[in-house]
Amino acid sequence: MMPFEGGLAGTANGTFVLSVVAAALYLPMTARPLSWRRMVAKTAGVALLAVLSFVAGGPWLLTLALALSALGDACLAREGEGAFMAGLASFLGAHLAYAVLFAGAGSADLFADELWRLLVALAMIAFAGLFYRRLRPVLPAGMAVPVAVYVVAILAMGVTALFLPALVVIVGAVLFMASDAILATERFLLAEASAHRRWSRPAVWVLYYAGQLAITLGVLLA
Repeated sequence: MMPFEGGLAGTANGTFVLSVVAAALYLPMTARPLSWRRMVAKTAGVALLAVLSFVAGGPWLLTLALALSALGDACLAREGEGAFMAGLASFLGAHLAYAVLFAGAGSADLFADELWRLLVALAMIAFAGLFYRRLRPVLPAGMAVPVAVYVVAILAMGVTALFLPALVVIVGAVLFMASDAILATERFLLAEASAHRRWSRPAVWVLYYAGQLAITLGVLLA
């Protein structure tokens, strides 16, 4: 059964299916050399989620976050430091849009009622701090501040997701954070010839897309 049957138009169902198919088609491409075909396949999955949010009448901040994420995907599918920084900026905007969306739609009172949310938030803060401390010595010149800002932004997304009652959105935010942590590890900590790259690249994609999908469905179907 499609997730939008009985509630939303067939266009939304079709867009949802196309997004999942595009994401599945990209998975075996994660180990292939960069190309226009690979970039289009990578961008399509989340770009179609942005279309889904739009046609389903989702919050504009959700649509914006997904569109910025798709732009980030396109940038990171290219080589060069400029493309990487453009991708970083796009995802920074996406995380901030998510944080504003979650903070506006949720309730901080949940922290008082459900202690586990506060504990998860503290765990997120501790992990982000320790991870950045590990990255800081190996970052290229001029990257320390941009990466620090990015870490704060994705941490804000994760913590504000805990304001929401929908557990699927929280899971999505955690998966998104895990994907970014593996991506940063791959880019800055792993040797180019490391055998870990064989699993890290598909893991980044699976966690990233699953996170975006969970957030999208959690917000749209709430």
